[in-house]
Amino acid sequence: MKKLLFLLTISVLAACQTTPKKSEHAQWIFSNISVIPMDQERILERQDVLVSEGKIVAIGETGNVPYNDDATVIDGTGKFLLPGLAEMHAHVPPVDDIEPMKEVLSLFLANGVTTIRGMLGHPRHLELREKINNGEILGPHFYTTGPSFNGNTVKTAEEGAQKVRDQKAAGYDYLKLHPGLTPETFGAISTTANEVGIPFVGHVSFDVGIQRAIDAGYSSIDHMDGFVEALVPNIEKIGEEGNGLFGIYSSPMADTARIPKIIQGLKEHDIWMVPTQALAERWMSPIEGSVFLNAPEMKYMKQETLDNWGNAKSSLLADKRFDSQKVEDYIELRRKLIRECQEAGVGILLGSDAPQIFNVPGFSVHHELKYLVDAGLTPYEALETGTSNVAKYLGKDDAGVIQAGAVSDLVVLNANPLEDISNTTQIEAVMIGEKYLPKDSLNSMLSKVAKR
Repeated sequence: MKKLLFLLTISVLAACQTTPKKSEHAQWIFSNISVIPMDQERILERQDVLVSEGKIVAIGETGNVPYNDDATVIDGTGKFLLPGLAEMHAHVPPVDDIEPMKEVLSLFLANGVTTIRGMLGHPRHLELREKINNGEILGPHFYTTGPSFNGNTVKTAEEGAQKVRDQKAAGYDYLKLHPGLTPETFGAISTTANEVGIPFVGHVSFDVGIQRAIDAGYSSIDHMDGFVEALVPNIEKIGEEGNGLFGIYSSPMADTARIPKIIQGLKEHDIWMVPTQALAERWMSPIEGSVFLNAPEMKYMKQETLDNWGNAKSSLLADKRFDSQKVEDYIELRRKLIRECQEAGVGILLGSDAPQIFNVPGFSVHHELKYLVDAGLTPYEALETGTSNVAKYLGKDDAGVIQAGAVSDLVVLNANPLEDISNTTQIEAVMIGEKYLPKDSLNSMLSKVAKR
């Protein structure tokens, strides 16, 4: 009898033993990692970061953050955790076939870009955005602009106003403005956009000018379009043809004493800028096109595209107006504008205009970061343009930083980008929401694009 009671006691005790805790939702724990939270310039060393359901659940010193037994543990020793980057002047192919769009998304994501703003809209982009949001397609968070407003698509003020209403009703996030608008058509577009509540972004038409653009309330002015023209006295006499793309040929006549007025206007109207400095440093510079075309990343672009890029560069260098020293001075003027905007507190957003001349999606974001540092920003300030600044611009208080409650859009780096901005290319893994993509997954994504 005693033996029977003993066996029963053992059975009851065994039944009461707790089994390893299983989580209802998947968890990831980045263990012993250095965190760059992007709330201020600092590094939190030896941290554990717990992620679940697309959010950062907790962050604390290594060993002090509890997690479930079935959590995926990611060894972060010697690595750095950064919020996912944003490309705020991206181009997703404006075509009916969704497959080329998915390729571009893969290139961005494999380079740590977890948010993009498409800057040449197409009706299928609305479908693409929905498929990304519901998880049917893997890609960065996608903000859309509608089809272009330009001198060919908008001939009258009435037509411009109606297109604004149509794009607002369709569900686009922004309106994209291109060159060729008149003061009349631009006035109708901007007034109607402000009335219906859809922001407009992009180029500033030559006949509109930077002051009218500022007064109208652009959400962001991209390429610093109109900035150089505003510095040139009597620019109207030079004309759009003499001005050249983004003021490349009128820049020698620029009066830099006019810069504070532009900056004041941008600040007063809370207008952000997307410099796309990579265009100037790569396409417009005196550097031969072969230097860029021979870069390893070009294998992800079609040969036809590369040929077009090379021809565009050759045509620019062959233009009789092209003077290497003056163009170098032009690039330095753009750097000065970027630097002074940063110092004055104008909001700057990361964007490279990819895929555009020599700018391969994703890869060009890292080039742009370097060019911002070359312009005078610190590595931390450059990183802000693609993380916390973007969150502020989008009005999202749970993005662009690493803190409890923020979205788990993250990049694991093998080196410290605050020491050298080029270390943003040292990507070990990317996480977007609930999807963790280690190095081999990222390489696989790139390989598929290269093969196609």
